[in-house]
Amino acid sequence: MSEDLWTPHAPSNPEASIPGEGGGGGEAAPGSVTLIIPTFNEAGNIAELLSRLAGSLPARLPCEVLFVDDSTDDTPAVIEKAALDLPFRVCVLHRERAVGGLGGAVVEGLKLAGTDWIVVMDADLQHPPHLVPELVGEGERTGADLVVASRYIPGGSRAGLAGSHRIAVSRGATWLAKGLFPRALRGISDPMSGFFALRRPAATADALKPLGYKILLELAVRCRPAKVAEVPFVFQDRYSGESKSGAREGLRFLAHLAALRSATPLARMIGFGLIGLSGFVPNLFALWLLTHAGVHYLPAEIAANQAGVLWNFVLIETLLFRDRRRHRHWADRVGRFALLANADLLLRIPLIALFVARLGMEVLPATALALVTTFVLRFAATEALVYLPRGTRTARTGRTTRS
Repeated sequence: MSEDLWTPHAPSNPEASIPGEGGGGGEAAPGSVTLIIPTFNEAGNIAELLSRLAGSLPARLPCEVLFVDDSTDDTPAVIEKAALDLPFRVCVLHRERAVGGLGGAVVEGLKLAGTDWIVVMDADLQHPPHLVPELVGEGERTGADLVVASRYIPGGSRAGLAGSHRIAVSRGATWLAKGLFPRALRGISDPMSGFFALRRPAATADALKPLGYKILLELAVRCRPAKVAEVPFVFQDRYSGESKSGAREGLRFLAHLAALRSATPLARMIGFGLIGLSGFVPNLFALWLLTHAGVHYLPAEIAANQAGVLWNFVLIETLLFRDRRRHRHWADRVGRFALLANADLLLRIPLIALFVARLGMEVLPATALALVTTFVLRFAATEALVYLPRGTRTARTGRTTRS
């Protein structure tokens, strides 16, 4: 992935800029802030956003703004023009490939930030810039590691959500996330918020594997900040352009939830089992189609089993092992998965015979034990032989700095 990091200009007030760039190292000025703003074709919002930030950030607050840009329009050029004569430093990291979506853009920003605090907000002005000092101030007052701007506490509002459909989707996503992660999201009333402040030590960028734009959920679940505070905010109307959310982002959100929920081996095993059970539906449907078409039941059974195997493979790829797919070609993964799934059938019958003959078990208990045994073995073999964890690889990125 080619990346280009540059600073449009030197700030007109050098004392307000933060010396050096982070990557998590170096000494940060007390209370210093990096404001990370992920952008994708937001040219129409940039000038107004920076103008409002200039009017909202107190001169005593050491601050820099980092745009992590995935745009295909002229957003970077607009940032360069709008950044003239601002009292804080403005930087742009342009990514050639939008890996991880807007969440991935925030993670790239976290790797570069060298300040005490990091504030994440959108570029469309639905997140009011005047709340940036309040978020940081609340963290300083309370000792919180994470301060969330919430629409769902007294004083907050989701007024900027256009239409009852988006309101229902937002509320449903919030309930689903909190239901799946009650401990990690305790004290966070609005886990779908994209507006929050975070102490730099509270986030380990290498532990984050975002998918889509719900980066707060990713941070809360994987990094588990010790103390959380909230500040109410009124969600504003978009200043310019169109929302990037849609059905595709909704599907990515569901896949992200599944990946987070299956992060532990036990959770993955449970998910593996539930997906395996769901595979009976396409299996039986294919068997019904084939037998009604006049195919003999024995070849029909074999072919129908492959329909269930394919169903299971797609769901396991999408929901359980999304982040472990790049080390093997997809055809290699399909072949290995199918081999293991069909070997399960060949192993089960000898196991049943062994349990009955050697252990003196009845047929039904022996069958149940064989099912459990082959399931555990298949899960372990699938994880080890198809989805081996990728080794740590050093990303090779070319960065140039311009003044």
